[in-house]
Amino acid sequence: MTLSYRFRWSWLVLLLAVTPLFAQSMPLVALQALSKQSYMVQGDLGPASTSNRGFNANAGIVITDKAVILIDALGTPALAEELLASIRAMTDLPISDVIVTHYHADHYYGLQVFKQLGARIIAARPALQAIGAPEMAERFAERKVSLSPWVDESFRVIAPDLLIDRAMRMQLGGAWFGLIPAGPAHTPEDLMVLSEADGVLFAGDLMFAGRIPFVGNANTKAWIKGIEDLIRAQPKVIVGGHGPASLDAANDLVFTLQYLKHLRATMGAAVQDLKSFDEAYAEIDWSRYRGVPAFDAAHRRNAYNVFLSMEQEALRP
Repeated sequence: MTLSYRFRWSWLVLLLAVTPLFAQSMPLVALQALSKQSYMVQGDLGPASTSNRGFNANAGIVITDKAVILIDALGTPALAEELLASIRAMTDLPISDVIVTHYHADHYYGLQVFKQLGARIIAARPALQAIGAPEMAERFAERKVSLSPWVDESFRVIAPDLLIDRAMRMQLGGAWFGLIPAGPAHTPEDLMVLSEADGVLFAGDLMFAGRIPFVGNANTKAWIKGIEDLIRAQPKVIVGGHGPASLDAANDLVFTLQYLKHLRATMGAAVQDLKSFDEAYAEIDWSRYRGVPAFDAAHRRNAYNVFLSMEQEALRP
């Protein structure tokens, strides 16, 4: 039976019960311990670039008694190879599954490395539409230039082997995980992953910690609702798609929440006042966000995308 949106969040609250250990920041593509079995690698806070080799997103690693479960695969095959080497320094257990939180380039371009090892790829069902969208080819063309030589013609899109339609519990590598579709929000295919043994929640890009979010074509209204539900769920440890893990989800989620609300309020007012985007953007005081990482790379484009979406919302009956 398909779980309602409200019930899937109530179900998440019931599963979040264990307080895990935590770790300090580590070097590039090195595992940070979150608990005895859960780890993460933390990408740079800026946009993907040659200086960070495309490593600007996080990935999660859960080592069970029988296998390694990955959450996302980083932004290039080369980075995925480095992630694999870091995992192999800790364990020889097979990598049985890779769960994709969403199909943005910085999170899935390393999938082919793990697929070649026999890993099963798991994603929410809307991922099928995402991988067939024209934007995929456009992003690949851009990445071949901006992230050369780490992205080249050897890259290939890896489709999911298993599609998730509803919130559910699944046993992977002998351990139980909660898989929670959360889209449409940041993307239609948003998928969160809860490691039940230690209460670590991998939230994908519903949470950006310490940097300006990337809005893209997000449903910001639903994204805000998703963050509010996450705050009420009170996860012990939450790992977003970007930035450090958080032991204080309510506090650390507030930045993304307030940023999205501010964009919707200011851009919505501009639409109601029949202002052009350029006019509105120039008039608004953005000083509270100007010093935050990724502001120059993402903020104006975020504001424009929200402006367009608010125009569409204004036209609806």
